[in-house]
Amino acid sequence: MRLDLKAEKRRREQTRTLVEACDRRDCLLSEMNIQVSSCSLALPGCSMTSQKKLQGLVAATVTPMTQDREINLAVIGQYVDYLVNEQGVRSVFVNGTTGEGLSLSIQERKQLAEEWVAKGKEKLDHVIVHVGALSLPESKGLAKHAAEIGVDGIAVIAPSFFKQVNKDALLAFLRDVASEAPGIPFYYYHIPPLTGIQINAEELLDGMTEQIPSFQGVKFSDRNLLDFGRCAAKNSSGQFALLYGVDE
Repeated sequence: MRLDLKAEKRRREQTRTLVEACDRRDCLLSEMNIQVSSCSLALPGCSMTSQKKLQGLVAATVTPMTQDREINLAVIGQYVDYLVNEQGVRSVFVNGTTGEGLSLSIQERKQLAEEWVAKGKEKLDHVIVHVGALSLPESKGLAKHAAEIGVDGIAVIAPSFFKQVNKDALLAFLRDVASEAPGIPFYYYHIPPLTGIQINAEELLDGMTEQIPSFQGVKFSDRNLLDFGRCAAKNSSGQFALLYGVDE
């Protein structure tokens, strides 16, 4: 129990530090008149015609756990109310890095997605669910499930066990996952510091816009500002969203 309490204390301290960093960043970006997305700086882009525009803050949600280390679905409703009423946040990114999605079982990820969609109904503008996995069938299954429960977007991280994947192989993986949810806005989750996949997001943009009709943007979690700037240059007309995910 003592170790659990220490871990919880560290988690709270990290959360407080992140919030303070976000506050400082938001003040600066406000002066620059740049739109922000919570785990993300969002250069605006339009979602699919039938969808609402993705804008404003997007909270990367943590996964609440019980003392028995089971996912705590009972508090998701309170979490939604806190984000909406206390923080003014109406969009969430579920099962990502902050939510430790890749450390959860497939069933747990599905349960969390279902609960966020259910509790966010008529309260949240966007519930975007990360459905990436090392296994293509698992990732496709999560994407199909996300579409069935009515999420507002899906995101996919590059599979990261084999590091020497090339651009074409990565695009094929992303395309196959997106095909399981053809009517759902698709976001590429670019986070090379964790995946180890060193393919610039800018290199993928042309292929994604051509091969993935539902492509709507990139969650860019990297400090390579040259790559980010090139992505922004390709988004001069605001046709997709760029979510900058390095808060500090």
